[in-house]
Amino acid sequence: MPSYEEAYAYLERHVDALKTNKTGDERQTDGEVFDRKTLMTIYDFMTGGYIDAVHYPISTGKEGNVFYATDEDGEAMALKIFRTSTSTFKRVAKYVEGDPRFRGVTGNRWKMIYAWVNKEFRNMVRYSEAGIPVPEPITFDKNCLLMEFIGDENGPAPQLRDVVLEDPTETYDEVVSFIIDGWQEAHLVHGDLSEYNILMQDGQPIMIDVGQAMTADHYNAKELLERDIRNINRFFRNRGADVIDDATILEETLNGSEEEDGDDEE
Repeated sequence: MPSYEEAYAYLERHVDALKTNKTGDERQTDGEVFDRKTLMTIYDFMTGGYIDAVHYPISTGKEGNVFYATDEDGEAMALKIFRTSTSTFKRVAKYVEGDPRFRGVTGNRWKMIYAWVNKEFRNMVRYSEAGIPVPEPITFDKNCLLMEFIGDENGPAPQLRDVVLEDPTETYDEVVSFIIDGWQEAHLVHGDLSEYNILMQDGQPIMIDVGQAMTADHYNAKELLERDIRNINRFFRNRGADVIDDATILEETLNGSEEEDGDDEE
């Protein structure tokens, strides 16, 4: 194992984001993201052959930052680094403790955040296997998650809220299918679905930020489902789409689902 100093020197040559000149709150955010444990995890990703370099931040979210990374062949990926602060721990704890797949994960801040990363990875796998477009999950370790980069050589794909839709109803129908198929096929409810966590690539919506998604047998799942429907209908109604009423979508989602209690214990 290399010493921390040796690993940091290696990282300085491969993580451009560490050398970006920033001031004020941005410098504080970098300090929260690139702590010692995180740097060593990135080092393991690099020496393990997953990534060759981390270039620049793509986005900053409530739980962490996403960075543009490349492998040795120059192929793009997204590296999501979750903050390990107490405030992040408090925010994610309810979503981990309430998930039947993570029974027994309580109390310890680090364990909780590591479980959250595990949860987002597993949720992406389940959505992907159900045919719902999400970034392809690649690997994860501790508070770092590596996944497909959604975008092109010009940068990340835009959020749904920033796109002028050629056919709002067509896009709406696709997003509603995320809700219905997510419940019926992946047995998940996103719980925070909105125009902020759907990206548009080549005219197609892609769902992101699925860490808080809960299994359909969660005690609060129906309420989360209703919230997702309201949020999506509100946005698309304002964009002029032919919107289906909330109750109809809810009924179709619930009545078409099959109970597979054992599946959510994976």
